[in-house]
Amino acid sequence: MLIQVNNENFKAETSSGVTLVDFYADWCGPCKMIAPILEEIANDRNDFNILKLNVDENREISMQYGVSSIPTLLVLKDGVEVGRHIGFAPKPALIQIVEKHL
Repeated sequence: MLIQVNNENFKAETSSGVTLVDFYADWCGPCKMIAPILEEIANDRNDFNILKLNVDENREISMQYGVSSIPTLLVLKDGVEVGRHIGFAPKPALIQIVEKHL
C-alpha cells in the first residue's frame, strides 16, 4: 500500500526501516507513468514502505532534500538518505534501487 505523506507526518513515517519516497506532482507526466508501478510494488512487497509526497503541497520537505526534478525517488534507511533516483524507471530497476539497502 502506498502511503501519502506531508510535511507534518513525513519524519514519523520515515524514521525506521527502509522507505522509498516518491516526490511527485499531479501535473507531471513521468510521475503519472511511475505511479502504477509503485502501487504494484507496494502491493507485492512488505519488506519496505513506499510513500508519496506531493512537492507542490509540501515544499518544506522537498527543499530539505534538495528535490529540484520530479519524479525523484529517495531511499531512506532509518530516516537517513541512502539512495536517490531521478526520473522514470521500470519496475525491476525500482526494486533494485531499494533492495541494495535492505
